[in-house]
Amino acid sequence: MKTALVTGASSGFGAAICRRLVAEGYAVVGTARRGDKLEALRAELGDNFMPVVMDVTEPASIDAAFAQIQQRCTSLDVLVNNAGLALGVEKAQQANAANWERMIATNVTGLALVTHRALPAMVAANRGLIINIGSTAGSVPYPGGNVYGATKAFVKQFSRNLRADLSGTRVRVTNIEPGLCSGTEFSMVRLDGNAEAVAELYRDVEAIRPQDIAETVAWVCQLPAHMNINSMEIMPVAQSYAALSVARNL
Repeated sequence: MKTALVTGASSGFGAAICRRLVAEGYAVVGTARRGDKLEALRAELGDNFMPVVMDVTEPASIDAAFAQIQQRCTSLDVLVNNAGLALGVEKAQQANAANWERMIATNVTGLALVTHRALPAMVAANRGLIINIGSTAGSVPYPGGNVYGATKAFVKQFSRNLRADLSGTRVRVTNIEPGLCSGTEFSMVRLDGNAEAVAELYRDVEAIRPQDIAETVAWVCQLPAHMNINSMEIMPVAQSYAALSVARNL
C-alpha cells in the first residue's frame, strides 16, 4: 500500500484530498494544527487515515510530527504540500505586517521545511511525488494580492527548482495552481470572518470545488512513473484574465 502525507488536512482542499486518496487505496497521513478536526476525519475514513498534529510554522512541531510518522510509515510515496492561507485584501500600503509574516511563515517557510524533511528519503528510495498546491495568484497579480501572490510565486519557482535539483532521480514534482474555489474556509479566513463579503465574492459564480482539486491530485498520482506534470493551472469557466490596469490623469 502506498503512503501519502497531506498537510493542511483538517478542512478544504486537504480534507478532500485525504478522502480521495484513501478511496484510491492509499494510507494517508493527514497533518494540521486542529487535532479535533483530524480525529473527526479519522472517524470518517478509518484505519487508512493517520492523524498527526503539526504546525508548519513551528520547526519543532515539524520535527516531532516526522518522528511520529517515521515510527508508523516505512516510506512516503506522495507529499501534498497543501497547508497555506491568505490574510487580508488590503493594498500593500495599508496591509497588516503581521498578516504578511504569517503568510510567509506558512506558505513559504513551512512548505519548504516540510519538503526538506520528506525529500532525502524519497531520493534515497529513488521514487516519490511531491505535489505543491500553489495558486493562479502566483502568476496573475491583482490589487490586494501583494504578499499572498508573492508566496505562491515562490511555490511555483520552488517547484521548478526542485525539478532541476532532482534531475537524474525518479522523484517527481508538480505544482497545482487553483483559481477561484468555493466550499473551503479560505475566503472566510482571508476576509476575517466577514460572511457577507464572502457571499458576495461567490454570488452567481460556479467556482471550482475542493473535490475538483482532490480529483486533480488523484489523477497526477496515478500517472505513469515516467511522466511529470510540471504545473497545472485550474480556473472555473466563470473566471478568466482581466485587462491591464491603466491609471489616467496622474
